[in-house]
Amino acid sequence: MLTVVLTIVFALIGLILGYALISIRLKSAKEAAELTLLNAEQDAVNLRGKAELEADHIRQSAERETKAHRKELLLEAKEEARKYREEIDKEFKSEKQELKQMEARLTERASSLDRKDENLTSKEKALDSKEQSLTDKSKHINEREVKISELEKQKQVELEKVAMMTIAEAREIILTDTENKLTHEIASRLKEAEREIKDKSDKTAKNILAQAMQRMAGEYVTEQTITTVHLPDDSMKGRIIGREGRNIRTLESLTGIDVIIDDTPEVVVLSGFDPIRREIARMTLEALIADGRIHPARIEELVEKNRLEMDNRIREYGEAAAFEIGAPNLHPDLIKIMGRLQFRTSYGQNVLRHSVEVGKLAGILAGELGENVDLARRAGFLHDMGKAIDREVEGSHVEIGTEFARKYKEHPVVVNTIASHHGDVEPESVIAVLVAAADALSSARPGARNESMENYIKRLRDLEEIATSFEGIQQAFALQAGREIRIMVQPNKVSDDQVTVLAHKVREKIENNLDYPGNIKVTVIRELRAIDYAK
Repeated sequence: MLTVVLTIVFALIGLILGYALISIRLKSAKEAAELTLLNAEQDAVNLRGKAELEADHIRQSAERETKAHRKELLLEAKEEARKYREEIDKEFKSEKQELKQMEARLTERASSLDRKDENLTSKEKALDSKEQSLTDKSKHINEREVKISELEKQKQVELEKVAMMTIAEAREIILTDTENKLTHEIASRLKEAEREIKDKSDKTAKNILAQAMQRMAGEYVTEQTITTVHLPDDSMKGRIIGREGRNIRTLESLTGIDVIIDDTPEVVVLSGFDPIRREIARMTLEALIADGRIHPARIEELVEKNRLEMDNRIREYGEAAAFEIGAPNLHPDLIKIMGRLQFRTSYGQNVLRHSVEVGKLAGILAGELGENVDLARRAGFLHDMGKAIDREVEGSHVEIGTEFARKYKEHPVVVNTIASHHGDVEPESVIAVLVAAADALSSARPGARNESMENYIKRLRDLEEIATSFEGIQQAFALQAGREIRIMVQPNKVSDDQVTVLAHKVREKIENNLDYPGNIKVTVIRELRAIDYAK
């Protein structure tokens, strides 16, 4: 068919070409074209006949192959059916054999059950006879129990007649005697155990404290409330004073520090209770001496510059201490507060170094007892942070420190440690107790604080004398190293309304007559008791 199609296509092409040639050559080419057309048609007819013959041949061969394949498939299906039938027969025979075996087993089991049934019937008869005999014995036993109970009652009555007391009274005597013996034995053992525990705990506590103190042994540098500035020559004193004292007055008014210029050669003394102000004054005076230009405007400029420099130094001191104690994640405001303690002293002891030491001691003690070392170091480090601002904010350093710890979201154990390290509130954790012990160790070490015993006792005595100088006071006690005065009044002489007035009067007299660091808490207590005796 393809050949026929191709031939027709070529014929058409030839016709087109012939037509073109006929158009050119006209009559001469017309006859040749007709002849060519006739030949092409004859060829096409021949090719179509051949194609039809080939197609019939292919169709016949395909039909023959299909019939042969169908016969093969039919044979294969019959063979598979035969095999499947044989397998089913085999399975049926095996199942039939199993059913026969199962039937035999069931028959054997039925005969066995029959034998067991006969045995049970005989046993039931034997049990019935035994039950009858047990019933007879039970009746006999019940009769004997009745007789025994009657005999026991008679015996009890006879014993009560002989002993002249009832069974309840005898039981009470025996129990009382036994309880007394056991109570005495338990008490003696408890006392022995308490004594042993106390001895061991005291020994263990002393060992832990000794190890902690030995590991934290260090030197102390006593700090004073005055600072000495050396001059290149005595002529500089006049320039520091200035015309009509204007330079020294400007320096004192801007820094709040007394500048003492006396006959001591080449020395100027700066005196003031605030170490930060004193340090700013020292830095300003040394800068003026080095610069040589000493006049009020220059003094004001340097004071302001050194205040900014002091803020940077305070932050650096706080960061260094926090890094040393292992608490680098402190809030920036707390770091600055702790840095201020570098310029705060308590009886000559640098409070920042004291805080670092308390933190380290608390960490060592916590490690010995299996507590959280990092939390103990942090709590010990922050326990006195209220001292940095107790001159600027109303309240004791404990109250201020507790408030700031809560404000900056410190751990509850840290907050309670700050609040309880002087006994104002009860400690709620072992770490709070350890920090209080570490604080006492750091403060009580030889050389840590330079206040003499005489001055310390005198201050406490003066505090109590001021309190007892008012009328109606029964007793007064100076507590917490002079940080609190507790006054007991006579309830028949001082009323409830007068208690508040008395507290204010005592506060005013303390402020006017005593010099002391920090704050003193005045507590007035009025208690009325009624006692009687019943006779």
